[in-house]
Amino acid sequence: MNSERYQVVIVGAGLVGAAAALALGRQGLRVALIERQPPSVPDDAWDTRIYAITPANQRFLERLGAWQRMDAGRVQPVFRMDVAGDTSGAVRLDAYESGVSHLAAIVESGRLQDALWQALEADGSVALFCPAVIDSLVREDAVTRLTLADGSVLEAELVVGADGAASRIREWAGLGSTLMPYGQSGVVANFECEIAHRGTAFQWFFDSDILAWLPLNGNCMSMVWSTRTAHADELVALDAATLAAQVQAAGHGRLGALRLLTPAVAFPLRLIRVEASIAPGLALIGDAAHGVHPLAGQGVNLGFGDAEALAEVLAQHRRAYCGDVRVLQRYARQRAEPVRRMQALTHGLHHLFADSRAAWLRNAGMTFVNRLPPLKAALVREAMS
Repeated sequence: MNSERYQVVIVGAGLVGAAAALALGRQGLRVALIERQPPSVPDDAWDTRIYAITPANQRFLERLGAWQRMDAGRVQPVFRMDVAGDTSGAVRLDAYESGVSHLAAIVESGRLQDALWQALEADGSVALFCPAVIDSLVREDAVTRLTLADGSVLEAELVVGADGAASRIREWAGLGSTLMPYGQSGVVANFECEIAHRGTAFQWFFDSDILAWLPLNGNCMSMVWSTRTAHADELVALDAATLAAQVQAAGHGRLGALRLLTPAVAFPLRLIRVEASIAPGLALIGDAAHGVHPLAGQGVNLGFGDAEALAEVLAQHRRAYCGDVRVLQRYARQRAEPVRRMQALTHGLHHLFADSRAAWLRNAGMTFVNRLPPLKAALVREAMS
């Protein structure tokens, strides 16, 4: 069977993979995207997978033509964030005080995925292989041959692994990774609130736990409760009324009575460090390239940063062979610092709030930050980038 030749073949059409395909296709590169199955069309039910998209990544998605395809009625801006320690410490980050329109935009994963898929189909610059499964990958000289289960053969100068934390592409390339479990799980569920949230996100640190409430449109909110795995299992097993009461109590009743909208689910928390994000003819993006603690909600934002950076680097060297490791090293260097900084921040905060002996330090630190508007404004600008 004849093979099709592409400059870039992306494996995995999740949020980051789809965004990367759009970005690369718009740079005039010959791009193919391989995915096991197309995304489901969203219904009216709330998605339990919720993301806080930074303004910088919102602009990136707008340039790709995806953001505009989402239902604006299901996008909730975050105007302020109240963070509370386990005693007296507290910090409020406010968009108005920082001179910006909003801190982040809360979106549902399924709706953003659907918008990206619509943009891909409308754009037409990317060859979609879906549903498709890879049978084999063979690196031959300067080309990687990908054979699909239906017998199709794709030849690629560059293979991009966007296939998640358990990346087969990373494994195939022999790029080692270190998995560090936190011994915790994140419990997620959505609730309807009695009291209006007014676009405020809440976060509490207590008893080694981190509880976050993210505002959703229609006076609803999405909860992420990072806690010991045994406690997470207990929370998931509770009936709707009991779970709502426990979440309400843990959040000091800030939004009044809560009513469960979606069943609670739990996922393990872990840090993933990858020894390298590139190799000759290969680049990793998104969760395939790195993993961070979800307390800052920055995993998908880092992934979009990867996609944008890779597209920019390849555009700057459009006459070069896309799999040239010297070109790919530019991408790796550009992304190394943001990823390392976020991993260090979230990992450090996790241990700071897990250590009961550090209670005075962390609460005093939060109070100190809250009294310095310029420092808070700097934190907001960093979080938005």
